[in-house]
Amino acid sequence: MIKFTPILLAILYAVVMYRFSVWRTKRELDARSTELVDPKLTPLFSRLAKALDLEKIKVHIYEIDPVNGLAAPDGRIFITRGFYRKFLKGEVSAEEMTSVIAHELGHVALGHSRRRMIDFSGQNALRTALAMVLSRFIPWIGVWIANGLTSLLAARLSRSDEYEADEYAAALLTKAGIGTAPQISLFEKLEALTQSRSGAMPAWLMSHPKTAERIAAIQTLENRWSGLPKEPR
Repeated sequence: MIKFTPILLAILYAVVMYRFSVWRTKRELDARSTELVDPKLTPLFSRLAKALDLEKIKVHIYEIDPVNGLAAPDGRIFITRGFYRKFLKGEVSAEEMTSVIAHELGHVALGHSRRRMIDFSGQNALRTALAMVLSRFIPWIGVWIANGLTSLLAARLSRSDEYEADEYAAALLTKAGIGTAPQISLFEKLEALTQSRSGAMPAWLMSHPKTAERIAAIQTLENRWSGLPKEPR
């Protein structure tokens, strides 16, 4: 029984962390968000809703400065205040902002948002269990190895989710008559918008795929749907 104690403790820790994370996330979003109502964006959101046979797609503004969009485990869609400011300043078009919403809808529809919360708890549990086991054989260094392995696993899972959400968004935007051009143009300016320097980091260490690879994947989808032998830009 003693041999399995670290594993049992890790499982218990994962369950507790999952429940706590869901509660904390909901409480944070409830306290710091309001529904987004914008005359330029609402008609485009309505086109997404019609394509999905929904009455309405409700979007909220999350009152933080970093440029981002997110899907909550309960299915709600958010863009940050910082992202909305970029739109108000004209740095992001209405169609580009709509592509963000389509992407986050993909995370919800594909179950990514809820699974990520579970994955986060599971990764913490795995990190704890590995650290406890490895530290018995290689003290001090075992913790570093456990952290590295779980971080690599998390990054790989996240990149896979992003590709899937991109594909969902491309299909939804096409069905809604908006097309994938805004999705691609937003990707082309995303690093500047977020002031990202991730291009210097190896792709397998990034939680999101490289921008050029995401654009190429969308263009490959377009080529497949159109049946034309065009090369990605």
